[in-house]
Amino acid sequence: MDIQNIKTLGALKKAGYESKSIKDELRTNLRSKISKGETVFTGVWGFENTVIPELERAILSRHNINLLGLRGQAKTRLARLMINLLDEYIPVVDGSEINDDPLQPISRYAKNLIEERGDDTPISWLHRSDRFYEKLATPDVTVADLIGDIDPIKAANLKLSYADDRVIHFGMIPRANRCIFVINELPDLQARIQVALFNILSEGDIQIRGFKVRMNLDLQFVFTANPEDYTNRGSIVTPLKDRIGSQILTHYPETVAIARTITEQEANLDGRQSDIIHVPSLAKDLLEQIGFEARESEFIDYKSGVSARMSITAFENLLSTAERRALRTGTEKTTVRLADFMGIIPAITGKVELVYEGEQEGAAVVAELLIGSAIKSFFPGYFPKIEKLEKPNEKSPYQEIIDWFFNESGFELLDDTTDEEYKKQLDSIIPLKQLLQKYQPNIAVEDQYFFKEFILWGLAEYKKLSKDRLDEGYQFKDIYGSYISKL
Repeated sequence: MDIQNIKTLGALKKAGYESKSIKDELRTNLRSKISKGETVFTGVWGFENTVIPELERAILSRHNINLLGLRGQAKTRLARLMINLLDEYIPVVDGSEINDDPLQPISRYAKNLIEERGDDTPISWLHRSDRFYEKLATPDVTVADLIGDIDPIKAANLKLSYADDRVIHFGMIPRANRCIFVINELPDLQARIQVALFNILSEGDIQIRGFKVRMNLDLQFVFTANPEDYTNRGSIVTPLKDRIGSQILTHYPETVAIARTITEQEANLDGRQSDIIHVPSLAKDLLEQIGFEARESEFIDYKSGVSARMSITAFENLLSTAERRALRTGTEKTTVRLADFMGIIPAITGKVELVYEGEQEGAAVVAELLIGSAIKSFFPGYFPKIEKLEKPNEKSPYQEIIDWFFNESGFELLDDTTDEEYKKQLDSIIPLKQLLQKYQPNIAVEDQYFFKEFILWGLAEYKKLSKDRLDEGYQFKDIYGSYISKL
């Protein structure tokens, strides 16, 4: 029988429906999924052996949960995915403001209706997608917002005095009865508002404007917080922390491969971008490495964190930079170039919090330094390491490239040059091709030019070549010839 066809309390009893709390509901369904080997928290990467097992243990323990971590660590996503552990439908007393369970009503409205109509009491069915409530904690949130207040309009319409509890307007938490309720950035909630949550978490006892409303609310609370908030903007008051069963620490991706998976999953791309733009694997790795470099940078406040959203928006900017060039040059298909990484600077500058030294350098300069650091980190993985001090009698693998630039007046790669001209310019540096064939002979044809440019940028980062920004592109020179010409 389709349960949604059950329309009355009597039919619900006859069907043998049994009530259970939301925490038991989550626990029962999680037990079933674990037993079957099903993945519960899909689309969340890098937490398989850390955060997710702790979260599952908390759910099995029927705990309210606090997810503690820096921004962009999928805290809210984890909370939203808990919806999948709810039953598909639950019955509620039709017309109830607080999702009353027909078998265990708690509101005056539901109790009176059941007393009046008995087994003929109408019921409706609430889908699990409607059982998720979310509130961002801000300093202006009031007790009335969360718990409730007296509604003078309701009192006037019903012609009731303020002494009658029927004039109460319930806040978000009572209306989220039998639901998952998420409060994001909990430390931003004023201490006096946090105090109002004490009894809800442990007793189910709420007071509204002097009314002691004994309502055994049934909620699964999930809080999120940034550890830096404990000292910067506010804190979670100790008695409230004591009432939260499990505190789970989240973290950033631990490898470039995991970070890539997240970015490719979350990036909001136009299908046409994917069709016309080829992105070399090395380019994707470099993009993710920028985030890792940022988290270690002396110019960036590590306490604030570097969100995974930086890599996602940077990837979108990277493809848009290549797309714009293709449109300007009338090219049907193109490949991302290393110079295109300059197009991701706006995605970086808006996502990092600079310390004093970083402010002195400037956000754009810091972004360029991060790109350079990522190139330096990856270079030794593909080509021979460049030593600061080379042995006098030992020829560098890069000497022929350096000599080529010594004999040239200047080599320019312009931003909007056509793909044909771009390839022709890089092909003119014969030693580049020879180096590539020697150390990376198996590179895909479509990635070769990105690697050639990668070698030039790498030599510039290691101070073997000079790289100067022009109005419309980059110029590479022999570093000593460039120094002499300046003299």
